[in-house]
Amino acid sequence: MTHNKPTTPIVYIVDDEFAVRDSLTILIESTGQPVMSFESAESFLDHYDPEQPSCLLLDVRMPSMSGLDLQEELIRRSIDIPIIFISGHADVPDSAKAFRAGAVDFLEKPFNEEILLSRIEEALSKDAQVREQLREKNKILERLSHLTTREREVLNLIVRSHSNKEAARILDISNRTIDVHRAHIMEKMQAENLAELMVMAMQCDLL
Repeated sequence: MTHNKPTTPIVYIVDDEFAVRDSLTILIESTGQPVMSFESAESFLDHYDPEQPSCLLLDVRMPSMSGLDLQEELIRRSIDIPIIFISGHADVPDSAKAFRAGAVDFLEKPFNEEILLSRIEEALSKDAQVREQLREKNKILERLSHLTTREREVLNLIVRSHSNKEAARILDISNRTIDVHRAHIMEKMQAENLAELMVMAMQCDLL
């Protein structure tokens, strides 16, 4: 069965105050941007879809799980969603902690609507970029999976700048065999040249 992945980006809002959620929803939806709002971090986690392009407007101080606690939980789950923190208090330690953990911005209430909408646009753009990078990485990993064990060994030496002669000596095989493996690697990885192969290796953390 084929499942269509959601492609329209959405803005998630997590804030325990109804008035804040309501006003933010009206503002953001006025630009044509879809919104989903939640009164707690726990509710957001129950409904969050990692396949959905998105960003998160997140209140810092909430009962039970705070915004910073939610940020930590998302990191623990390896969820990379761009976060814009909103806070009624100018708390330097909180903002510093949020930024260290990768927050896009930290805005104090009441905030400038134009600035907020601009930050949302930046966050969604960042999310799209990260998702595209992940798609490219998965394509390369798929190609890597078709390499034989020996071809992987040769690849690891090639991308570490070993010459064919050095690779042959290290693996105790002939230069001709290295040439054959190298040709197969380039074909399977769909690489036009060594430079392109090196970029692929870096994208997949082989270096």
